[in-house]
Amino acid sequence: MNASQSHDSPTPPRPLPLAREPERVPEVFASRFNSGDAAALDEMYAPDAAFVTPEGRVARGAGAIAVANAGFLSLGRPIVVRPRAVTVVDDTALLVVDWELSGVDVAGTATDIARRGPDGIWRYLVDSPFGGGPLGDGPLGGQRPAR
Repeated sequence: MNASQSHDSPTPPRPLPLAREPERVPEVFASRFNSGDAAALDEMYAPDAAFVTPEGRVARGAGAIAVANAGFLSLGRPIVVRPRAVTVVDDTALLVVDWELSGVDVAGTATDIARRGPDGIWRYLVDSPFGGGPLGDGPLGGQRPAR
C-alpha cells in the first residue's frame, strides 16, 4: 500500500452535476443523496421549494427542507430510485418515482414537481417522497409497499 492509500472506508463517489433534463432529476438526486453530502443535496431544490414530510407536514425553504432530508440521510443507507413517469409541460415536470433505502424498511412512491430555472437546471419545486400523505409506523413513518 502506498502513502496515498488508507485503511479507511472508501470515499463516496462525487455527486453528479445538477440535471439539465427533467428525466435525470431522480438519478441526480440519488447520486447526491448517496454521496452523503447534505449541501450537494440542498442544491436539488428551488429557493421556493416545499418538502412533504413523512408525517404529511409541508416544510418550506432551504433550512426546513435540509432538516427534513437529514432524517433520511441519518439512516446512512443508499437510496435506489426507479422512475415510473416523467411528464413535462414547458418548464415544469411531474415526476413519479419508486424509491427505497437499501437495507432498511423505508420505501415509497414519490410524486414530485421539478421546475427548470433560468440557468437551465431542473430542481425540485415540490418533493413529496410518500406521495403527499403520512405513511406507516416504520423509520421516518414510511414502510415498504406491499408487493
